[in-house]
Amino acid sequence: MDIKLYQKASKLILGSGRTAAFTGAGISVESGIPPFRGEDGLWNQYDPVFLDITYFHKNSLKSWELIKEVFYDYFGRAEPNTAHYSLVQLEEKKLLQSIITQNIDNLHQRAGSTNVIEYHGTSHELICTKCHAKCFAQDKHLVNLPPECEICGGLLKPDFVFFGESIPVEAAANAADEAEQCDLFILVGTSGEIMPASIIPYNAKQNGAKIIEINTNPSNYSDSITDIFLRGKATDVFKTLLEVISESLTEL
Repeated sequence: MDIKLYQKASKLILGSGRTAAFTGAGISVESGIPPFRGEDGLWNQYDPVFLDITYFHKNSLKSWELIKEVFYDYFGRAEPNTAHYSLVQLEEKKLLQSIITQNIDNLHQRAGSTNVIEYHGTSHELICTKCHAKCFAQDKHLVNLPPECEICGGLLKPDFVFFGESIPVEAAANAADEAEQCDLFILVGTSGEIMPASIIPYNAKQNGAKIIEINTNPSNYSDSITDIFLRGKATDVFKTLLEVISESLTEL
């Protein structure tokens, strides 16, 4: 561990007027949620077709059986880890203004973060494909599959982006605003491979933002836009980073 890198990162964070975290699957791995891609990725176990929007409408029962198994029975047991709570601490110190997450697991909010832009939506809510009413996902919705809307009887789907669907307009706009306004982006556990989300840090860099990257391995960003690369598990890196920040604040 190069403590000087942590000191440089601390200086950037303390000197930033507006900072956003940009999180990917890597931050939730230590909560027991596997990434979609890679050696231990979800797509090595499941055919991703069940999250294709056309397939979903034609085979709603088959799709929902796998959705329930993966996103509610399995992922639903996950709890926020110390990396999620570290971002909350940065927010409480007024050193972090927003989180743009590619994750749909709701762990940032459960940890206590208040300004979370869910770029790919959330598994925490269901949306009716007919009347577009939304409701919180509850056990009662998963008893009889596929679940139906209590208002109009239409088919419910998780309110996250399926293959073939567009990014939610409000989330896309808010993320673009952060990329334009922020002085600093902290990338956490993202490979930079998923379009169009992967463009956001590049836009931030073009607008003058500095980039701190926290990752176990180099990403598409590491050799192109990253200013400081802190290598390691997010929980370990944040533990050291918060210690260095606290020491710096004490010296002020």
